[in-house]
Amino acid sequence: MISILDYGAGNLRSVQNTLGEVGAPYLLVDDADGVRKATKLILPGVGHFGQMMRALEAMRVKEALCERIAAGVPFLGICLGLQALFASSEEAPDLAGLGLFPETVRRFAEDARVPHMGWNELEVRKTSRLLDNVGERPYVYFAHSYYAPVNAATAAVCTYTLPYTAVLERDNVYGVQFHPEKSGPLGLHIVRNFVDM
Repeated sequence: MISILDYGAGNLRSVQNTLGEVGAPYLLVDDADGVRKATKLILPGVGHFGQMMRALEAMRVKEALCERIAAGVPFLGICLGLQALFASSEEAPDLAGLGLFPETVRRFAEDARVPHMGWNELEVRKTSRLLDNVGERPYVYFAHSYYAPVNAATAAVCTYTLPYTAVLERDNVYGVQFHPEKSGPLGLHIVRNFVDM
């Protein structure tokens, strides 16, 4: 059973609809006990890094999230959910992320038009279970002003003023900067790949 962490994210309903469309049963969880019972976890996200991290702190789920990820539970972070995996973000420099990756999430350059919004191309850089059978240069839908830098776990990049991590994959940890729930049939395919793991 997939558990979706419900902390009030704006794309929660569309993530639920996407799971329904691929026939995947799910639960909404909003406390540490729910997180600790999860066999798969999705952290959706739209909005502000600080708002998300404060919500996770208030719910007292950060420790449980990290415990389940360390235990090997498959985890998918969507958009802000990917950014939460990093140590920090320039969007809220006083607040710590989950810290699974040591880098800082950065804002696009001042002269860049933000948010980066709309359909853009992925450049797949390594074999990825999440991107299985999506082709070498699939198009997906983005909406964000901050980006995660490229690191050893980057499975695919997107280029908008510079290459950045669009898909993250390390062991049981997966993250997508784009919105699979808004990316049509290809997005459904990517979600199905996660569901079928």
